[in-house]
Amino acid sequence: MGLKKFKPTTPGQRHKIVTDFAELTSAKPEKSLMSGKTKSGGRNNSGRMTMRYIGGGHKKRLRAIDFKREKFSIPATVKSIEYDPNRTANIALLHYADGEKRYILAPSGLKVGDTVSSGKEATPNVGNSMFLSDIPLGTIIHNIEMRPGKGGAIARGAGTYAQLSARDGKYAIIKLPSGETRMILITCLATIGSVSNSEHNLTVSGKAGRSRWLGRRPRTRGVVMNPVDHPMGGGEGKNSGGHPRSRNGIPAKGFKTRSAKKHSNKFIVEKRK
Repeated sequence: MGLKKFKPTTPGQRHKIVTDFAELTSAKPEKSLMSGKTKSGGRNNSGRMTMRYIGGGHKKRLRAIDFKREKFSIPATVKSIEYDPNRTANIALLHYADGEKRYILAPSGLKVGDTVSSGKEATPNVGNSMFLSDIPLGTIIHNIEMRPGKGGAIARGAGTYAQLSARDGKYAIIKLPSGETRMILITCLATIGSVSNSEHNLTVSGKAGRSRWLGRRPRTRGVVMNPVDHPMGGGEGKNSGGHPRSRNGIPAKGFKTRSAKKHSNKFIVEKRK
């Protein structure tokens, strides 16, 4: 998928860079795999705003994505590569041999007409889902389970991937997109290849309105608020600030918030840089 630049006919077009969607093969999604999506506007069940800067945005419908890939030994044919407004990656529509249809995250290089499968009989080809015990070392993978049968949770964003670097007993050692090296049970599933739409991080929205379409309201900096509203508020002119922190006083930009007693800490071989 390539990138499209625009002529500066308006201020919003001047710096705008978007993907050209050349990989997409279908404009209409599969109706049987769709459901409605409600918005909270950042409000909880009593109507109070608990998350700021959320609201508005274009109406979306959910596509049911198969992160589990538990249809073992049943081949599926890729019928289309589609856009999904709920994620940065593209999705692929699979037609299984038994007649069922499912969406999966589209890996980079997967094309219409390709056949994918999952389970013990699958081969390490792009789009196939295999157990970490069966994947060759050094393979690029995505949609990795953290617990067997729970469904893929790691490396699901556009262009992301992890690498299977070693196996040690009942654990596989995986280098994650963040740079962290982690142990995961070899009975967990992962999909071969990297996630599609790798140019997503190069796109430039060009104007504030595109953020509003995504449901993001303007974010007010704490340093321009009054002392009653934020720990970094107040002061004459621009003479304010102090240490960067949240509205609740939790330090930011380098302050570690991960619990030292977190159960899964023992599975981390090397922390992210």
